[in-house]
Amino acid sequence: MKARGRHWLMLWLVLFLGVAAAVVSRQRAALLTARSLDSLRNQRVALEGEKARLDRQIEEATSRTVLIPQMERAGFHQPDDHESRILKADSLSPGLRPDH
Repeated sequence: MKARGRHWLMLWLVLFLGVAAAVVSRQRAALLTARSLDSLRNQRVALEGEKARLDRQIEEATSRTVLIPQMERAGFHQPDDHESRILKADSLSPGLRPDH
């Protein structure tokens, strides 16, 4: 049986519709992915802002202007220079360092 003109037209039409459906499907998936990515970026910005706010609160709560009055109310005295040491995290021995 020899394919006639209308058969070839039908074949090309089905092929075109299949490719068009694939393109539309990929575009829809890309749009959903872009929306999800935008939502995640907004969440990230909000969380970074919250982290900055909490870091400021920690800095303020551990400052000398806040801690010294609390110490004095609790009955402690302000340490002299020879009574205090500043410890850094990297000065800890390897066994006492927190795992990363």
